[in-house]
Amino acid sequence: MTDWTQHTEQARAWFESLRTRICAAFEAIEAEAGSRAQFEYTRWDREEDDNADPGGGTRAVMKGQVFEKVGVNVSTVHGKFAPGFAASINGASEQDPGFTATGISLVAHMANPHVPAVHMNTRFLVTSKAWFGGGADLNPPLPYAEDTAEFHARFQAACAAHDPAYYPRFKAWADDYFYIPHRQVHRGVGGIFYDHLECGDDAAFDANFAFTRDVGEAFLDVFPQLVRRRMGAEFSQAEKQTQLEWRGRYAEFNLVYDRGTLFGLKTGGNIDAILMSLPPEAVWS
Repeated sequence: MTDWTQHTEQARAWFESLRTRICAAFEAIEAEAGSRAQFEYTRWDREEDDNADPGGGTRAVMKGQVFEKVGVNVSTVHGKFAPGFAASINGASEQDPGFTATGISLVAHMANPHVPAVHMNTRFLVTSKAWFGGGADLNPPLPYAEDTAEFHARFQAACAAHDPAYYPRFKAWADDYFYIPHRQVHRGVGGIFYDHLECGDDAAFDANFAFTRDVGEAFLDVFPQLVRRRMGAEFSQAEKQTQLEWRGRYAEFNLVYDRGTLFGLKTGGNIDAILMSLPPEAVWS
């Protein structure tokens, strides 16, 4: 059986380096707007009975002039799934509940309703199997066809460099996943979502890790461009109200349907880090 310790360390180092670069890029945008806002970093340690090394992570949050609230979390945790939860995870069971997970998760809620909110995460999990998952999706309160097309085109290019079947498959997966059944609406304008890119050997790990890195690079390339394009636009009170109502839908999805939220809560993650995806202000009419 493969020892995935070194592979997990490779993934962890990448996720942390991506976090550092994203935070620097977002702080640069704040500086361009005349703001001194910076990320505040909070380290947290996970606790688990009879576990000498449960791991932990770092929560990074910035509240600024352009980014009303943005969180970029990284974590690496080790332990055992609860018996009732283990069976729902790829490669885990009540008889074999052990896991290691490392990843990055980002959600940005913007001050200007013309600037799209966004979500991105990538992760590497090990149970009796090992696999990558992740993706990114754009969530504009006031959609622009140009922004949507550019966002999708950048991720399509990232996918095409690895497998021409990836983009249509992962786009459809995002469309299916980021849907609010009780509202019968999508959470945003989509993106890509993938899971269970399994790593049966070193070659598969290398290929899937390369793709996951390109997903992170695609996000870092395209999203700051969209922010700069829209952040200076004037907006009305009606447009701000539209944003706040849309944020309510976003909160509903993350609290009711989001698998990442459930995973964090079920594995003893930091509550503030798990719920950093929630908007700073929302309304329900």
